[in-house]
Amino acid sequence: MDSTDLFIREPLYGLTSAQLEQRLMSWGWPRFRARQVRDWVYAKEVADPALMTNLSPTDRSVISDRLAFNTSILLKHQQSEDGTHKLLLGWSKDDKPITGIPNQVPQTQAETVMIPDGDRRTACVSSQVGCPVGCRFCASGIGGVKGNLSAAQIVEQVISLNSILAKAHPGRPARDNRVNHIVFMGMGEPLANYANLMQAIRVLHDPGCLNIGARKITVSTVGVPGKMRELAQEELPINLAISLHAPDESLRRKLIPWAEHFSIQEILDAARFYFDQTGREITLEYILLAGVNDQSEHARQLAKLCRTLRANVNLIRYNPVEGLPFGRPKAQDVMVFQEILRTNGVNAHVRKSRGRDIDAACGQLRRNSAEAELVSVTTPV
Repeated sequence: MDSTDLFIREPLYGLTSAQLEQRLMSWGWPRFRARQVRDWVYAKEVADPALMTNLSPTDRSVISDRLAFNTSILLKHQQSEDGTHKLLLGWSKDDKPITGIPNQVPQTQAETVMIPDGDRRTACVSSQVGCPVGCRFCASGIGGVKGNLSAAQIVEQVISLNSILAKAHPGRPARDNRVNHIVFMGMGEPLANYANLMQAIRVLHDPGCLNIGARKITVSTVGVPGKMRELAQEELPINLAISLHAPDESLRRKLIPWAEHFSIQEILDAARFYFDQTGREITLEYILLAGVNDQSEHARQLAKLCRTLRANVNLIRYNPVEGLPFGRPKAQDVMVFQEILRTNGVNAHVRKSRGRDIDAACGQLRRNSAEAELVSVTTPV
């Protein structure tokens, strides 16, 4: 096999069960062979064709030549005292597998986080490299957006987290050691990478792949009305979260430059359409910035907006980012804000802050590691 053949392998994580069956059948293989491969990869968590012992040596060689499995390298892994894991993954250009060549620098980097909460193991997944939205308080958008992640790269973030969990807790049953909820709240605007996002969701949701229920998947957007309406018609009961962060147009545009493209009213109209089509209540995400959007007047304005649609509110205390002029609000101010919302009939919760002893805020790990050496290398198969 010529060395250039490495670069035409198709990433398996970007294929649903049906698509993998079609691919293998196009090789002249029986349908059940795809089921065997999926069983190794998703049930047994074996991504090395050489170890797929119920396949012939010839079939293993063909799979190795034609399909790519783990195409990323682990650039950095941080673990918080509260059990949160944060990974920085790297890929070479165009999702080509990294070959293990010394000093080969990945051109695509993205963060993913696993947040434990009782029996819930939630993966916070990135959809882009950087972010086009440019929220003034967020590390992800510093430097803008560098590109979209492929469906396979999105799915591989979850695969990588599952691998980390298996190593951290080797005695646990597999079902208790895997990600079981997904939130697209990592780097990027998911709806700006719609086709790859939806393909990844189909793989994550596929019973023959990662088998994560649609109701356990949340897509968070700053608000792209057309794509919100398109998502509403996908016939998947996915949760929709809107990153609002301000109750009026003026303040929102100061905090979120992309807000100039769509008004709050346009976004809320699309949110109402989403609820009408799916029956899924909308979540409004609201990051509280000390002295900026956390005052009583802001809470009353937000409550007024909430009364126009079926929504609940997640209040998030800001995790400060070095070099940005925003602070974390006082606990008392957060409690007052929440109480005003609840008094006005709004279902409001304060999200727990997790992983604050590591690079907790989205985008910080990639930013801080831009010049760092690789601390761990995972060789692809």
